[in-house]
Amino acid sequence: MTQPQYLDPQDRPLDPLQQLGRKLRLLIVDDQPVNIQALYQVFAADYQVFMATSGAQALTICRDKHPDLVLLDIQMPGMDGYEVCRRIKADAALQDLPVVFVTAHSEPQAETQGLELGAVDFISKPFSPAVVRARVKTHLTLKLQGDLLRQMVFIDGLTGVYNRRFFDERLELEFQRAKRSGSVLSLLVADVDYFKRFNDHYGHLAGDEALRAVAATMRAQLKRPGDMVSRYGGEEFACILPDTDAAGALRLASEMDVAIRAAHIKHAASDVGAYLTISLGVASFQPDAGRLAEELIVAADQQLYLAKSQGRGRACGAVI
Repeated sequence: MTQPQYLDPQDRPLDPLQQLGRKLRLLIVDDQPVNIQALYQVFAADYQVFMATSGAQALTICRDKHPDLVLLDIQMPGMDGYEVCRRIKADAALQDLPVVFVTAHSEPQAETQGLELGAVDFISKPFSPAVVRARVKTHLTLKLQGDLLRQMVFIDGLTGVYNRRFFDERLELEFQRAKRSGSVLSLLVADVDYFKRFNDHYGHLAGDEALRAVAATMRAQLKRPGDMVSRYGGEEFACILPDTDAAGALRLASEMDVAIRAAHIKHAASDVGAYLTISLGVASFQPDAGRLAEELIVAADQQLYLAKSQGRGRACGAVI
C-alpha cells in the first residue's frame, strides 16, 4: 500500500490533513493542443491543471508533480495512452493515481482494454463539458476518501503523529527526491530523558499524556509543510527535514528543546532538571548514488547517543 501524496506549491509533500486547503491537481495528456485547450477551459477555474503532449512527458509530470487525476488520450505518437496507463499502474508511487481515458475511440474493445489496464473511466470525444466535469468530481471524491482511509494506517494511535511505517516510507521518498535534485536532507531524532523513571514515578497514564504533549510540542515547532514528525518507537521521535542543512536542523532541534522545557511537565525523577526534557541527535547529508537512507538514521542515532553521554537535555549534530 502506498501513501497518498499531497504537495505544497514547491512540490513538497504536505501533511495529508492539509490537502483540503489546496486546489486539486489534474494532468491533461493529449498530443493535440486544441484538445488540451478544450479540457483546460472546463477545469481551469476549479483545479490546478498540468498539460502534457506526450507519454514520456506525462510520466515525468506524474512523478514530479503528483497530480490527483489524469485525463489521458489513447492515440499518441511514440508511447500511446495504454502504455502510459500501464506504466502508471506498475509504479508503486503512482499506482493509486486515477486515470480517465478521454479519446475519440468509442468501440467497446478500446474501452475494455483501458479499464483492464486500471483506468477508472472512459469518456468518448466529442464530450459534454458537464458530463466530464461531473465524472472527474466523482473520481476525485472517491480518491480522497480512499487516501484518507489509507492514511489512518500511518498514524500513531497514542500521539496522533505519524508512525514508524510512515517514517520509513517517507524517508526513502525524500532520500530519492533529494538525490534527484541535489538538495540536502536532514534527520532529527529525539528521546525523552529518563522516561522509564517518569513512568515509574507518575504512572503509565501520565507517561502516555507526556508523550502526547511531547509529540504535539515537536510538531508545533515545524516550519514547513514538508517537515514531518513521527513516533519512532517507545519514547523516541524522529523528524524528516527536506532541504534543510545542518545549521537549520540544529536550530530547529534547539527550538524543540526550549519548547519542551517551556511546557513545564514535571519530572521529579530526572537528573536533568525539575521538568521533562528531551535529548536530540541531528544528521545532514546530500544523497548521491553511493549512499543509502539508512546512513542518515545511523548518524542521527550516533549524535543522539553523544547528546545523552554529555548529560542529556541537549542537541548534537553532524554532517556526514
